[in-house]
Amino acid sequence: MITGTDTQVRQREFHKELGLRNLVMCQILNIVGLYWVGTAAKLGPSHVAFWLLGIALFYLPSAAVVIYLNRAHTLEGGLYEWTRLGFNELTGFLVGWNMWLNCVAILSYVGIQTITMLAYVLGPQSAWIAQSKWAMGAATLAVLGSLVAVAFIGMGLGKWIQDFGGAVMVLVFLALIALPFHNHLAGRPTEYPPFTLSLPAISVLSLNLLGKMSFGALAGFDSMAIFAGECRDASKAIGRSVLIAAPVIAAMFVLGTSSVVALVPRDKIDLVSPISQALSMGTRPGDPGVSLIPLVIAALLFAYLASQALIFAEATRLPLVAGWDKLLPEWFGRLHPRRKTPTNSIVFLGAVAFLIAIAGVAGAGQQEAFQLLQNASGIFYALAYLAMFALPLAGRQRKIAKPALWLRAAAVSGFLITAMYLVLALFPIIDVPNPLVFTLKIGGFVLACELAAAGLFLSYRRRSAANANAAGVNAVEG
Repeated sequence: MITGTDTQVRQREFHKELGLRNLVMCQILNIVGLYWVGTAAKLGPSHVAFWLLGIALFYLPSAAVVIYLNRAHTLEGGLYEWTRLGFNELTGFLVGWNMWLNCVAILSYVGIQTITMLAYVLGPQSAWIAQSKWAMGAATLAVLGSLVAVAFIGMGLGKWIQDFGGAVMVLVFLALIALPFHNHLAGRPTEYPPFTLSLPAISVLSLNLLGKMSFGALAGFDSMAIFAGECRDASKAIGRSVLIAAPVIAAMFVLGTSSVVALVPRDKIDLVSPISQALSMGTRPGDPGVSLIPLVIAALLFAYLASQALIFAEATRLPLVAGWDKLLPEWFGRLHPRRKTPTNSIVFLGAVAFLIAIAGVAGAGQQEAFQLLQNASGIFYALAYLAMFALPLAGRQRKIAKPALWLRAAAVSGFLITAMYLVLALFPIIDVPNPLVFTLKIGGFVLACELAAAGLFLSYRRRSAANANAAGVNAVEG
């Protein structure tokens, strides 16, 4: 019988840095990505109906399932541990692997998004840097180096960065939401009302967008459970943070997308940094406060980097806990004696993220490279979420806390939306030189990663068993 005893003991080594406020801000920072409002705005005014569908069919079910699983197992590692205990070690390892790769892929396009936002801060004369692969590479190296430094110091610093970043994110969204109303009062009304429930034409593209707006944008409530060992009263605080953050995040997405639709022509939307674009295009020379727009975008850039620091911290905890569970070498499971940070996991993650970033930028345009990396990261996370939604239906957690019928129905809904997203994420939503090559790149990369994970797990288990047998023989002979 698999237990969480080792992790329960080892997680006591952590400093308990995170309280309810920190968790709420982290939820906002982690889920409200800066590009999803641009993806949703591709639907035009009908985006509201799809947001509401995503909230009903995925967002609320995922919140309910996360609260249920966190109460059953309050362990550092979150979904990785829930799956390992609910199914078996191989499934848990694959889920942890996919969650880690999702974080790595997100971190790998940090340079693309940073340099794009920086171009908006510096103005039209600096637009060229958003297309420069050298600039993207330099930005990637600089940002990842900074994230490594913050991770080494630990959550004592990271929580303040994320608190401030979450507050900035909310304030920038409020500015974005207010801009169309300001333009209306200034005599520049938009043709689009903030709310309309018209449905878009059902097509592969619209379903692709629904999947991205449901799973892609709204997933992430499980992430804070990764830090369960670093939270005060984690069994209650994580669930409460979900309940507090959920309505705020939903409002930010719906109203923020409405502003992008109102301010930016649908065929001109920048999928990498749509908020920066909307703030720039929604103002005119001479408008009150227009000179502050670059500063607002710079603040948004800080919020984005704060979110990347959080994702980096999440990714370092997964190999750490797998090392504790003896599914990876103990080298990954070592904590710094004073700061209690997973130093080896931090160095390893920084190196891998940088290598994948350079490979993603090479040979692809900015928008295409961003889509390749974003779609791949989403597929990895979707594979983990399929396991999460299966746990209330077939996992061992049912013996600890029997899920209600409504919770099982919610899990089925979340599972189906996740499966739809996973399939459609193989296809681009932008014009690319060769859609088939785009699909083969993503599919081939994901398949290779899954086979590598299974091979790594089996190989390490065989070596561990062989070493254990050899130690037993030596003990007998001694």
